[in-house]
Amino acid sequence: MAQDLESSMYFSEFPDDVQLNILSFLRPIEISAFACTCRRFAALCSPSSPSTDLWLALCERRWGSKTELRRWSAIPSPRLYKTLDRWEQLIGFWRRIGSGIPGTPPLVFFEWSPSCIIGSRISPSSFAASYAVRKVPFLWLGLSAGGETLSYLHPDNPLSDSDVIPVTISFMGCNHFVVEETRSFCVDPNMDDSEEVLGVEAGSPPDRVMSEIYQYFANRTSPGAEKSLRRQRKKKEKERLGRRRWEAEHFVKISNYFPTPARPLQGLWKGISEDMSLEFYLVTHDDVGGIACRRVGDSAEPFSGYSPVFWTSNTTFLESPFSKEEHAIYSMMEHIGSVGSVHCTMYREFVSRILCINCSYDLVLPDLAGSSGDPRNVEGRIWEYEDGTFGFGFLRNNFIIDLKHIALDGYILDNVESSHPSHHVL
Repeated sequence: MAQDLESSMYFSEFPDDVQLNILSFLRPIEISAFACTCRRFAALCSPSSPSTDLWLALCERRWGSKTELRRWSAIPSPRLYKTLDRWEQLIGFWRRIGSGIPGTPPLVFFEWSPSCIIGSRISPSSFAASYAVRKVPFLWLGLSAGGETLSYLHPDNPLSDSDVIPVTISFMGCNHFVVEETRSFCVDPNMDDSEEVLGVEAGSPPDRVMSEIYQYFANRTSPGAEKSLRRQRKKKEKERLGRRRWEAEHFVKISNYFPTPARPLQGLWKGISEDMSLEFYLVTHDDVGGIACRRVGDSAEPFSGYSPVFWTSNTTFLESPFSKEEHAIYSMMEHIGSVGSVHCTMYREFVSRILCINCSYDLVLPDLAGSSGDPRNVEGRIWEYEDGTFGFGFLRNNFIIDLKHIALDGYILDNVESSHPSHHVL
């Protein structure tokens, strides 16, 4: 043992690449504490040191497989790490809340791209009785060459610089954020001609900012143009503030949008309803041990933004072999839109388990509950298929709505068309 102690190595004796690999497992607060131990380690952890790749190693370990970090910033730094750490909570599905523009899809999906994070609106495609969806990018978050955070959107098509709207992303906790139009110039309408304030916020695209700054200083060099410029600027700013190009939107996070082995029905699904249109369904486990399914629709339409479909406190599945009664119930049901292995002809080949449900919603509007009859006491079934999908139906209408995944492994499935490029280079 004494011989082993004599041959032990100190951390400072490890090669630089080994040191960086070890430190890349630490958190920034732990890196800061480590840097205080000595001058050499302070230099090793310094983001301004040209010889260190520590912050690149930290970022690569967390996000290297998801995005191209060199396209975000030429020199990775604590600022890049902090920005990506904050924005990472956006990845996944969000649902718009409150009244929005009629017809605007309520679902938003955020994903990594090589140089930014893209938020896309998810909506059913125009094809009848199809599981295809449209993914239309509308919100971009990234960094400028100087390291400033940029967030802007483009609600229309085609993409042009004049239509880009700088926005501010404000988080309210971890599960709620607001997108608001950024006010690039702050002008007090009561100030006189001798006062002027020019405030450029970081949310503006760099080319637009530079153009405005260039025009501002170029006009100031013209004799006698200063006073007229101030008047024009005040007038234009009042007109711009009077007509907002885009109203603020609120979004809440859809947690657990994918199933787990313990909760195979949980998640965000898509299914073809009785009118042959594609609907989005959110299945969750509540605090009292029940399973609830709600339809995620356009919140601008009354009672359709988050309408209930079924709820059950029974979570015990019937396992195969099934009784003759269950075979008879399934055989008399009609699939509205089949998915995956549902096309199999033999019952035993794709139904793995059955869950009996009995809806008990007391405040459901009858005309929004489909043709299931009385929504307060409706017997139904959930059929779980071998491919991981499932279908549900009520015994009073003899229909099965088969549900399919919207996303898998961080990618939107069945994306057939897009009105915008797949990513935007910042």
